[in-house]
Amino acid sequence: MAEIRFHLLGPLGVEIDGRQVPLGGRKPRLLLAALLLESGALVSTDSLIDVVWPEDPPRSAAANLRTYVHSLRRVLTEDRIHRGPAGYRIAVARDELDTTVFADHVATARRAMAEDRPADALTQLAAAEPHWRGAPLADMPHHHSWGPVLARLDELRLEADELRVRARLACGEHRDVVPDLRELLVRDPFREELWAHLIVALDRCGRRAEAVEAYDEVERLFREEMGAAPGPRLRDLRARLTAPVPPAPRRPPRSPRRTVCQLPLDVPDLTGREEHVADVIALVRRRQAAGDPTVVVISGPPGVGKSSLAVHIAHRLRRDTDDDHLHVGLAGTTAAPRRASDVLGEVLRSLGASDKTLPSDESERAAALRSALSHRSSCVVLDDAASAAQVRPLLPGTGPSVVLVTSRIRMPELTAARHVELDVLDHDSALRLLSGIVGTARVQAEPEHAARIVDSCGKLPLALWVAGARLAGRRRLSLSYFADRLADERRRLDELRVGDLAVRASLELSYARLPGEAATAFRALGALGPVSFPGWTVGAILAGDNTDTTGADTAEAVLDVLVDAHLVELVGEDATGAPRYRMHDLLRCYAAERADDTDRRRIRRVVEGYYAAASASVERMPVRYFGVAPTPVPTYWRPHDLDRLVRDPVAWFDAEHPTAAALLEPAAGFAADGAAWRLATVLTPYYDLRNRWEDWWRADEHALTAARRTGDRHGEAIVLRDLGQVRVYQDRYEEALRLFDRSAELFARLGHAQGEAVAVASRGTVHRIRGDRARALECSRRALELFSQVGDLHGEAVARIAIGTVRMDEGAFDDAETWFTDAYALACAIGDRHRAAHAVHRQALLHQRRGQLRLARQRLDEAIAVFDDLDDDHCAGYAQQSLGELCLRSGELAHAQLLLANSLAVHRDTGDRRSEAVVSQRLGELHESLGQEQTSRDYFHRALALWRELSAEPQRSAVERRLRPVDEA
Repeated sequence: MAEIRFHLLGPLGVEIDGRQVPLGGRKPRLLLAALLLESGALVSTDSLIDVVWPEDPPRSAAANLRTYVHSLRRVLTEDRIHRGPAGYRIAVARDELDTTVFADHVATARRAMAEDRPADALTQLAAAEPHWRGAPLADMPHHHSWGPVLARLDELRLEADELRVRARLACGEHRDVVPDLRELLVRDPFREELWAHLIVALDRCGRRAEAVEAYDEVERLFREEMGAAPGPRLRDLRARLTAPVPPAPRRPPRSPRRTVCQLPLDVPDLTGREEHVADVIALVRRRQAAGDPTVVVISGPPGVGKSSLAVHIAHRLRRDTDDDHLHVGLAGTTAAPRRASDVLGEVLRSLGASDKTLPSDESERAAALRSALSHRSSCVVLDDAASAAQVRPLLPGTGPSVVLVTSRIRMPELTAARHVELDVLDHDSALRLLSGIVGTARVQAEPEHAARIVDSCGKLPLALWVAGARLAGRRRLSLSYFADRLADERRRLDELRVGDLAVRASLELSYARLPGEAATAFRALGALGPVSFPGWTVGAILAGDNTDTTGADTAEAVLDVLVDAHLVELVGEDATGAPRYRMHDLLRCYAAERADDTDRRRIRRVVEGYYAAASASVERMPVRYFGVAPTPVPTYWRPHDLDRLVRDPVAWFDAEHPTAAALLEPAAGFAADGAAWRLATVLTPYYDLRNRWEDWWRADEHALTAARRTGDRHGEAIVLRDLGQVRVYQDRYEEALRLFDRSAELFARLGHAQGEAVAVASRGTVHRIRGDRARALECSRRALELFSQVGDLHGEAVARIAIGTVRMDEGAFDDAETWFTDAYALACAIGDRHRAAHAVHRQALLHQRRGQLRLARQRLDEAIAVFDDLDDDHCAGYAQQSLGELCLRSGELAHAQLLLANSLAVHRDTGDRRSEAVVSQRLGELHESLGQEQTSRDYFHRALALWRELSAEPQRSAVERRLRPVDEA
């Protein structure tokens, strides 16, 4: 999926995969700006028209607005702009829009300051800074309705500047912050908060006289400009500036004693963790300056480098103090974690206590440790903690000591601690780590294969260390060979072992501590593959052989266990608002190793759950798919909150179709063939709406195999028909006819008249496209007869439109009008807006052929509005093509060019080469009439290449005749 970024701060812009994309002229840019300023909310059509045409909107403003919307949809490459009841909204994730990214960083910085974490605040503000590229929408004329939003953005920028000043002051950067404060006060001289910061900064860097002068300056400014005195905070600062400073008390010298250092060997270059190290060191220094203890809990999945980070920080702290540095293993991942009482005894002995003076009671030992640490700057690393209960007695109460805890589980109960959750490395850091072990020259010689090794290791530090050590010990082994070995997931963990260092052994320690249901879910989840998944999948796995929807609470509890143990990662929410999870690739490989046939068969219910949700989504889709639905299976497992999941059916498909499709290929291993082919058929309407032909074909290939494995001829017939439809969209008509014929034959054999009707109607479509009107009419009439037999009114509407289209092509306009009118009336009667819009589109083409251009344009506007409202860009593109051809014929060349360019983009996206050829030819004619010969020739040559590819001789000859005079000239 493309990475997209929207920019409102500074000039309006859109980047896709790091590349600026053209947005068109001023009007589509104004439209996009208005939508982005209210991202996620519906902006009324009237408001948008007022923004785009603030002076005198044309009568065609609403139609033109739809055209600009479609042009932006093509540029944005994804379905971003949606039509609502009375306007449009744009769907933008928070991390895709610079204003929300900036606001989120500022909000996080605000929380960090509230929690006394100024270093974190500065990190967040530094991350926010690149997103502010200048005044919002600096290159756009501002509409009066934008005022409140733009004012909030200006206030947010000022808040960021003030937070940065406060954080730098808290970190002791008093001297360096003075110039920044002076600059801010030039911009806003009446902001008392800034004057207070300036006075404090000047005072703390030894410039008290200047601090007093600053107060006098603000007092004079306020009196002269506002006739008022400074507020109480500034007056209080002035009083403190003139108060005498008492001498600092002298601390008595401490008697020398032996110090203890038990720290393991340091990792000299802890790649990718520099920010964590700096953050913790800054925290420790602030806490020690205040005489307070510091507790840091470092958690994360196995192999992520928790212990290495804790030891590295402890070594860094040794530079600042000569006090004791202890390292204690708590054995949290073993079958018998150490008792807190035993650990307390060990720590107290290390600090000099004798066995005679050591209390026997745990609470007394904890009190003795707190007393011992109250006057020291010791650092204690508590490695591999099992729980908060094990750690709590080991923590100091007062004094400047530091405790660094590492654990594979989260410990939110330790509320006074700073929690650092480690994740895998980013790609660049992972490559640097690998390079540091195997040598930069080897990595630079095979950069692509080094990247493959990093990806196979999941960027997990332990795995990278093991892989690097194996390569370092085999200097003649190529990175490509080792990357190929790691690519096989079945042997990956075998490859990631060197000496006594093994990734599998590290993972086993976490797995061994899982309770029964969590272990079961962990093993089965490994079979899902490298995809994210919703929480209800765990409910399906744990449902046993029951088909009810009970056990939701148990599933959530199990997920909590897996997430807290860092064996499953919460990756956020999808478009439906549901939380999504994933497993690290190496954890997934390990889980799949542990799974047996019983575990894998549990995934059958996950497939059934996806089928149930996809079926419910299809029923709520705005566009009714012309296909055959499989027979429902009431015994299939269903998610308990199905109605909530599919409240927005298209959003559900957007979020879930990759995971659903990934379950189709291994369905036999899950004993899920029946559910798998059904699942593929209910994914088809979404693939049709979104023009995902390759995904559709791949899913149906797996579905066909599954249906044939189970001997389900009904399922086979459905899938064959759907595969034929993909081939129609890909202009592969011979294959499509063969597939439709086999499907129709199977349906007829099974006595399934509705399925046969769909297959026969589809066959008629191919004959009509290829110009065989007689066969097309025969198929359409036969389909209508079958649809009437079974009472399929939606199918009847489709067949009537098809018959009318053939009759129109034959020149029987009156007869065609009757068929279109009947189809429209029928579609309206049954509430099928999509089929009604198709009938309106055909009526418009009929009006155009009769020379009734005004009526044709009116009907096309109606059809485009409905397709737009239904989010059907595919059909809207065809209707825009028709409107563009009409505008070309009536001499509205500018509008024709925009419409035809939009429809050309649609046809290229969907792979419709025939329609692309037609539109290319029309654009050639348009530019020819404008005297733009080179552009005209380019379009004609593109059309000619497509007609040759499609073996369409009449069309090819027509284009050659148009090109010949131009080429001769």
